[in-house]
Amino acid sequence: MKIPSRLISLVVLAASLGPATKAQEWTRFRGPNGTGISESKGVPVTWSEQDFVWRVPIAGDSHAQPVIWGDRIFLTTAIEDGKARALLCLSKADGRELWRQTYALAGHRPGSKNSAHANASPVVDAERVVALFVSRDHFWVRAFDHAGKEQWSRDLGRFLSQHGHGASPIIHDGKVIVTNDQDGESFVIALDLRSGEPAWTSPRRAVKGGAAYGTPILHQRADGTLELLLTSQGHGISGLDPRTGKLLWESPVFDKRMVASPLVAGEVVIGSCGSGGGGNYLSAVKLGGTGDVSSTHVAYTLRRATHYVPTPLYREGRVYVINDAGIASALEAATGKEIWSERLRAEFFASPVMIEGRIYVPSTKGEMIVLGTGDTFSLLARNPIGEGTHSTPCVDGGRLYVKTFTHLVCIGKK
Repeated sequence: MKIPSRLISLVVLAASLGPATKAQEWTRFRGPNGTGISESKGVPVTWSEQDFVWRVPIAGDSHAQPVIWGDRIFLTTAIEDGKARALLCLSKADGRELWRQTYALAGHRPGSKNSAHANASPVVDAERVVALFVSRDHFWVRAFDHAGKEQWSRDLGRFLSQHGHGASPIIHDGKVIVTNDQDGESFVIALDLRSGEPAWTSPRRAVKGGAAYGTPILHQRADGTLELLLTSQGHGISGLDPRTGKLLWESPVFDKRMVASPLVAGEVVIGSCGSGGGGNYLSAVKLGGTGDVSSTHVAYTLRRATHYVPTPLYREGRVYVINDAGIASALEAATGKEIWSERLRAEFFASPVMIEGRIYVPSTKGEMIVLGTGDTFSLLARNPIGEGTHSTPCVDGGRLYVKTFTHLVCIGKK
């Protein structure tokens, strides 16, 4: 029996990501390899506030997404008016706090009312949880065991940007990979997960005002090797060798900062750039190039109703975009052709997630909007989450977890 090549690719990629990602579902920003797609079953389509499994207050200022391992939830927040940062560990059963680690860190003033002092999500595996604590003068990477004991820390130096820090770390092949695209000296670094020692550092092209906030993803190339896909203004969409940090290719086609993370959509990878003042646009780059591919591999560029902060979703040949201003669109991934587009009458800074083929996206006003997928627009529900949020949902074991402005809410199976 001939096994489809796509199935082989998925199996190889899953194996390369290690047992950590297979044992738990939502261990990093946007879940499995940053796709935003959950394998959970039983998350409800409709609910009321009385249906919440639990809702607990979270002190401080945070737009981070929680991550989960076993019976524990990990979440970063900024407390004491931004003068200290904390990693919280909560019980998945009832939301009660199990421990916290707090560090004094001089605050920075976010350049936007929509930003916070704690935007990046932690990353977790079977032994370690890694969190970033970043200010203008320090970029701390800290690793802890699941009981809260610090295992190591490393200061990457200053972080200069208009809106603070936001890119989340990932774990791959025994290393934690941290992106540091900023206004100042920029680089991507891989640190040994057990010791914190550098494995490699890849210099990046810094652009004034062009700090990048997206979180990288892994992709298997045609030759079976993996590449690390990133977005930034300096390199556009680019691919690095995750073993060495070597730049494999780049497509420097953006003239504004990058907030959304990259998305693989069939044979292309999608990125976007923008600003609070507009001028946002999306570019899709064909995979498989080498060197500067900006003149050979750009499949299409879209400037209408595209996203700036939320990262899209991909399923069955379609890209689903929820933009900041509340326009939901379905695009043909290969060509960028619009399939449908509708206004949701809401504003979004969280990225959508997909569960059982349905799109869940929380708004800044406190609704979880649920959409169907396919060739026609389908609004399935508008559900309460207690208050607004800028945080992407986390999915695990038939439950949806949402960090709102002041609480963490659990929705789903009781």
